[in-house]
Amino acid sequence: MVMEGLVMKANPGKRLEMRIGENIYMRIPVRTKVVSATDEIAEVAKEYIGGLLQPADVVVVSEKAVAITQGRFYHVDEIKPSWLARLLSKFVYNSPHGANLRCPKAMELTIREVGWLRVLVAALIGGLGKLFGIRGLFYRICGTKARSVDGAWEGTIPPYQRCIVLAPENPEKVAEQLKEALGCEAAVIDANDLGVNILGASSGVDQALLLELLRDNPLGQSTEQTPFGIIRRVPEEELEGFSAS
Repeated sequence: MVMEGLVMKANPGKRLEMRIGENIYMRIPVRTKVVSATDEIAEVAKEYIGGLLQPADVVVVSEKAVAITQGRFYHVDEIKPSWLARLLSKFVYNSPHGANLRCPKAMELTIREVGWLRVLVAALIGGLGKLFGIRGLFYRICGTKARSVDGAWEGTIPPYQRCIVLAPENPEKVAEQLKEALGCEAAVIDANDLGVNILGASSGVDQALLLELLRDNPLGQSTEQTPFGIIRRVPEEELEGFSAS
């Protein structure tokens, strides 16, 4: 499907369109080069999607891509986990949807980001919560910086499969910079197949609607190489015209 020069193709296992109430939205993943620490995220966005946008669009970008351009990642060989990181990592849920703080080295970076006392308190309260069937207290207490740590994972796009990526700095500022560069609203998102969080959004973004539109993670979380997505509302008759062609 092509719309005004924009090639629209869903990532494997995903779908382009989603209906919310009376409206139909396209969630268009945008393939780019592999971003690096030498890139500026706004410049990458302008290069790959700058001329394809409409004023009412919303551009989303993965927090991992933003963090990489900020140099906020470490190769696993650079990290020596402390005894506390090795201990606490044993109590983390081992998710089947990718790497997480079950890795002592990822836990070590979380401790550095958040502080050992906060992490320890979060681990203790989280452990108590599990006894009563309450999950997620660890991340609620530690906050976004812990939730957004991406551990090394073989499913990640090279060359970052042996890297641990931290949460981006100032995601709200990044979203506003993207809005200024692109002329439409923008958001920095942390999404996987378990859920999605909006880390930063420009002033005009309807965050509740955006969360609903991204709940099935249309950008993917593996080697899709689609760090950007365009959210566009499409009239139903226009969509039917494309389907019939």
